[in-house]
Amino acid sequence: MTAELISGTEIRKAILAEVKEEVEQMKEKTGKVPGLVTILVGSSPASISYVTLKVKTAISLGFHEIQDDQPEDISEEELLKLIDKYNNDPDIHGILVQLPLPKQIDDKKVLTAINPDKDVDAFHPVNVGRLMIGGEEAIFHPCTPAGIQEMIVRSGTETSGAEVVVVGRSNIVGKPIAMMMAQKGVGANSTVTIVHTRTKDLAAHCLRADILIVAAGVPGLVKPEWIKPGSTVIDVGVNRIGMNEKTGKAILSGDVDFEAAKEICGKITPVPGGVGPMTIAMLMKNTLKSAKYALKV
Repeated sequence: MTAELISGTEIRKAILAEVKEEVEQMKEKTGKVPGLVTILVGSSPASISYVTLKVKTAISLGFHEIQDDQPEDISEEELLKLIDKYNNDPDIHGILVQLPLPKQIDDKKVLTAINPDKDVDAFHPVNVGRLMIGGEEAIFHPCTPAGIQEMIVRSGTETSGAEVVVVGRSNIVGKPIAMMMAQKGVGANSTVTIVHTRTKDLAAHCLRADILIVAAGVPGLVKPEWIKPGSTVIDVGVNRIGMNEKTGKAILSGDVDFEAAKEICGKITPVPGGVGPMTIAMLMKNTLKSAKYALKV
């Protein structure tokens, strides 16, 4: 029996509709809307494309959105002053600095300069610490892990007591989603194992997972024989494995052998159209949360 598809595209639509409704209610109640600033340094085509999508999404939801473009040669001091300006702007609730930054700028110094209560990417060490503590302390969850958890919950997958195996230990996905799934609360209460390239018998760990989250960045890493029948598989990998000569677009592959896996597992995310569309949706949700926190609504 073919697995149920967990569509990030469809879940994203539902989340953005919910956010838009809350923004309208906030405006009616307070006269304010969430404010998001996106700071883009330089002119990398990939960064421009990603920031443009964020901006369009924010505007479509009724946010107060500022796109602040800066030249490639901006100094670190100038960028830090710009961030400080938005830290002190009461109409801005989320500050996003698009990475990567030019060589003359220290990424870590810039990210830690953002007020943690406006750090809607949740990269600031304070927000990493809040995530570790969990509960109400965790104001923001990192966007991609938050999207993964939403997909698991909205697919109807039971998480309480479930064996969750996370393949990958990155600071952006692997570590935070493992911590989130282990916390007390809705969509969590799981028993979590993190595995990686140095793990002995990787296949055996994957095979016992009720929920398998794969974020290794290796095309087709997880073989069908590694998957527990009926399990939920979340494939975070987005790997370019070729080019479609007719369309000129990249051919993408996940970290899981999708065609074989879907005949074994119970639920699975596709690539593309799975985890990818969720990240910006969760960024918008974090910005709304920040605004609610600041406006006390």
